[in-house]
Amino acid sequence: MKKLFYTSLVMVFLLSACAGRATPTATKSPATKTPATQPPSTKVPTAIVNPPNCTDSAAFVADVTVPDNANLKQGEKFNKVWRVKNTGTCTWTAQYTLTFYDGDQMSAPDSLPLGVTKPGDTLDIAVGMTAPDKDSIYRADFEMRNPSGTTMKIDQNTKLWVIITVGGASASSGSSAGTGSGSNSSSGSGTTSATGPGLVTSTCAFKVDQAKVNDAVAAINAYRAQNGLPSYTVNPDLVTAAQAHAADMACHNLFVHTGSNGSTPTSRVASTGYVASAVTENVYGSFPPLTGQGVVTWWATDQTDVRHNENLISTKYTEIGMGYAFFNNFGYYVVDFATP
Repeated sequence: MKKLFYTSLVMVFLLSACAGRATPTATKSPATKTPATQPPSTKVPTAIVNPPNCTDSAAFVADVTVPDNANLKQGEKFNKVWRVKNTGTCTWTAQYTLTFYDGDQMSAPDSLPLGVTKPGDTLDIAVGMTAPDKDSIYRADFEMRNPSGTTMKIDQNTKLWVIITVGGASASSGSSAGTGSGSNSSSGSGTTSATGPGLVTSTCAFKVDQAKVNDAVAAINAYRAQNGLPSYTVNPDLVTAAQAHAADMACHNLFVHTGSNGSTPTSRVASTGYVASAVTENVYGSFPPLTGQGVVTWWATDQTDVRHNENLISTKYTEIGMGYAFFNNFGYYVVDFATP
């Protein structure tokens, strides 16, 4: 019996010893998670959606580069940069564009997208351009347009522009030039004899209608009186510039401010010897021709370019010159506004 007891005891001891030498079971430590490496984000930025009733407008802040009348070399490449402020309530996106409108394009793109600009922020708009290979004065006008293609108002204007002189051209140079020939009757033929820089000698058989010129001037000043403004004074040098461009438009079928020789309103006025602190211009051409009152009414009610009406009732300009030419059944009006 004792033997059996000892044998059992030895077996228990051996089993205990074996159990003591058994490979310990691994116990888990409290979880300590190591952050996993995340793949690069592929989240698409949320598209900017403007409310349907937001408004688009801008304010010119500064010419960052190439101020008006900057002198450049023939063929010189340059970047024109305007700084503008978003004064509307819509956010500008890449669907908004700066679009070439009129003048000398100078290798600028037809349009380019704007950068994202929230209301109250400013944006620098840069356009790469190339100066033409001829000494002269050049101007290009651009518009800012929203996604629907509507032109945006910029202050009291709708345009951003660049004006440069190339080579030996000067914005203030010029010599006196004669007026376009033609009688004061309702229909007189003639050619312009102005030959100063910026003016074109047009030799087609255009006709000058002084009655239409007088009618247009009277209509402009009557419109100003309705708005409580003083009349514009007619200046003979401005008449020379306006008549030269009217004839140029008639002979070359133009409906823009840039002459067939690359002239601009500023260069044409300067070419007459008129020293201006500010110059602008309205032009119009149509078949059949409008009356003088008719063209003034058209300018006053034009919603495409509100500058036409702004020029008629401006307080910035004090003098005008009116020109008219009729050719090939079309009538062309030009009025130059200036402040000496």
